[in-house]
Order: sequence, then C-alpha cells, then structure tokens
Amino acid sequence: MIYSFKGYIPVVHESSFVHPLAAVTGNVIIGKHCYVGPGAAIRGDWGQIILEDGVNVQENCTVHMFPGKSIVLKESAHVGHGAIIHGANLGKNCLIGMNTVIMDDAEIGDECIVGAMSFVKAETKIPGRSLVVGNPAKIIKQVSDEMIDWKTKGTQLYQQLPADCHESLNEVAPLRAIPDTMKMQEGVYDTLRDFMKK
Repeated sequence: MIYSFKGYIPVVHESSFVHPLAAVTGNVIIGKHCYVGPGAAIRGDWGQIILEDGVNVQENCTVHMFPGKSIVLKESAHVGHGAIIHGANLGKNCLIGMNTVIMDDAEIGDECIVGAMSFVKAETKIPGRSLVVGNPAKIIKQVSDEMIDWKTKGTQLYQQLPADCHESLNEVAPLRAIPDTMKMQEGVYDTLRDFMKK
C-alpha cells in the first residue's frame, strides 16, 4: 500500500517493486530496481527517506526516524528480514542482517556487513568494510574481498526480483493437491561458507 501523508506522496521508480502488503507512507523516494517485501513499513511521515538504486528492504522491516530527521539507504544497501532502521544512514552495498536494530544518527559505512540480531547504538559511526556483530554491536574484523563479492551476488538476486515480481507474481487460489510437475527450485546462491569453499 502506498499512502500520501500531509501532501507528501511516495515516489517509486517503475522498475522497483513494492509488495502490496508493504506500507510506504509520505516523503519516501524509491530509486530503480528496489525491492520492498511484504510486511515492510517505510514511514516518511516525519522526515524524508531515500532508497537509492538497487536497495532491498525485506519482509517485516521498519524504516522510520524521529521528527525532522531524514535518512538515506545508499545504492545496493541490503536490509535483511525483520531489521529495524530507525533514523540511521546506510552506506553503499552494505548488508544489514536479519532482525538487526540500527538506532538514530548511526552511520553504517560502505560495504559493511552487520550480523543478524545485532544492536547498533544511536550515533555509532561504523567505518567502511567493517564486519559488525553483537549487542551492543562491535567491529570484529574487516570485510574481505571474497565476503563483499558474496554479498554483492546476493543483492543482485534482489535487484532482479522486482522484474520477476512484475512479470510473474499473481494473487491466486491455493491448489488442493500437489501437482506431479511441481519441482524444487534450483540453487542459485550459496551460503557464505559454501561460497568460500569454491
């Protein structure tokens, strides 16, 4: 659902996909090839939220801020399932792990990886290429070229997903029996551990 608020109407590039069960409200600008999953809430009611090209905000994420603040999720930022971005800016090609919380005025640098279920305190500044985990979140090492290559390939799947959704996602009635032609989908992306073994 796309909602206007106090005269602000979200701007969504036609190549992006916002799931009908997501809520995008007010002063929100969504660039090219972005994906917003079901249950996500992007609330630009108190300030501007910009998703640059290629950003994905996955299922059940929240993006919001205190009044008068504005935030940017830079190009190819990848926000995992259930994460909360509250008044924080995300750098280019970063990965925010599932159920992570990033608080107000935090800055996540380019190509950072923030592990699942981490808590990044308000006003924390994370330099680029940092691997961050924990509660409170701490930098544990630098992100290697191999790790960022793995992350980038995963984000590219999400950048293809909007076109796939526009082409083939349809509301349907469920089948009542498993058809003989139903197959498992092919594996197109490895876990980091499997990726590093190659």
